[in-house]
Amino acid sequence: MSKQGLQNQKNLPLKKKVREFFWGAWFMQANWNYERQMNTAFMYGMSNTIDRIYDDPSEDEKRKAAYRRSLEFFNITPQFGAFTLGLAAAMEEEYAEHPDTFDPKMIGAVKTALMGPLSGIGDSLFQGTIRVIAMSIGISLAQQGSILGPIIAMIISIATSAPITWYAGKIGYVKGQEFLEQLTKSNIMDKLMYACSVAGLMVIGAMVASLVNITTPLAMGDALQVQSVLDSILPKMIPLTLTGIMFWIAKKGVKPMVVIVCCFVIGLILNYFGILAV
Repeated sequence: MSKQGLQNQKNLPLKKKVREFFWGAWFMQANWNYERQMNTAFMYGMSNTIDRIYDDPSEDEKRKAAYRRSLEFFNITPQFGAFTLGLAAAMEEEYAEHPDTFDPKMIGAVKTALMGPLSGIGDSLFQGTIRVIAMSIGISLAQQGSILGPIIAMIISIATSAPITWYAGKIGYVKGQEFLEQLTKSNIMDKLMYACSVAGLMVIGAMVASLVNITTPLAMGDALQVQSVLDSILPKMIPLTLTGIMFWIAKKGVKPMVVIVCCFVIGLILNYFGILAV
């Protein structure tokens, strides 16, 4: 690999790196999609880091692999996305420097493990607290006919979100480097990888249970409700089963858009005949 590219990345002023994480997080909702949600915005925040590390044309395959890692499913409170970007950048540097000892799968595992906890904190702080306060003040002024209503609401939102986003990116990158150094010295990378994988599976499982809301209205008279029977055996059995089928189909290499269209058509048919409901 190009040592010069990695050296250029490490020698880049910290402020410039943090600026990239900041704007990556600031536009985290841009190009949101149903397949992988915030993945393209995450890729945007990581693109300059990847391009600097793998700046040699002979490293095109490594650069493409890093792009693919950054385009995996991602969803988080945008302000805390900067923290994950900073940490992922530190891990990409570590992998580029020690490709024989650092497992790149850990980058995706850590991202997945952080999505749930950071989103829980972030949504409560920004959506449930700061936005409510900002809008309450803004609406109160607007009802009195003051133009300051929307302006003050916007100022409160930006004045709190911007510094938190900036320092989240900085902490993620700086502390991420220190954390990785400690991991390398203590030789517990495999255990951490396992723990992150478990946490990631828990996050995905919780998302399936909360986001995939499919039931069946099938019944045999008033005595037997099929959905009640299924819930008594395993709650959310239908969403879990359908998610497993989608995963199996995706592993077969079927394009996501084909899967989405098929789900839409089959869902309409099954709903029409009263087999499934949403």
